[in-house]
Amino acid sequence: MSIKELYQSGDWKAEKHVPSIDASEKVKKGEVVAITVGVGKEIAHPNTTEHHISSIVVYFLPDGEKFALEVGKFEFSSHGASAQGPNTSTIYTVPQAVVSLKTEKSGTILATSYCNIHGLWENAKPLVVE
Repeated sequence: MSIKELYQSGDWKAEKHVPSIDASEKVKKGEVVAITVGVGKEIAHPNTTEHHISSIVVYFLPDGEKFALEVGKFEFSSHGASAQGPNTSTIYTVPQAVVSLKTEKSGTILATSYCNIHGLWENAKPLVVE
């Protein structure tokens, strides 16, 4: 088995585990692109001690290149646990992150998320550089 076989995908509007990617579709060369990636934008994902999104990773794959570059890695650590037990804290991390990049080439923004129960999920969005 290969790790790529473990990734699940779907439409983030209909599947609560798929990371949504918000970014401009077109930018000028060297312009800063802000990328917001999150899980649960359209359908809320549980954020409990027992069921939560623990990480999101954002990559960029420039057109014509073989390897994607890791742009940012985000871990979400607070899911309601405390010394009093599960779901007793008032702190619950929201699985959303913002990262920015500059590029001279068009390519694809890739995002992955990890649910502690339902595994790895992926999404992609093209970025056109003019």
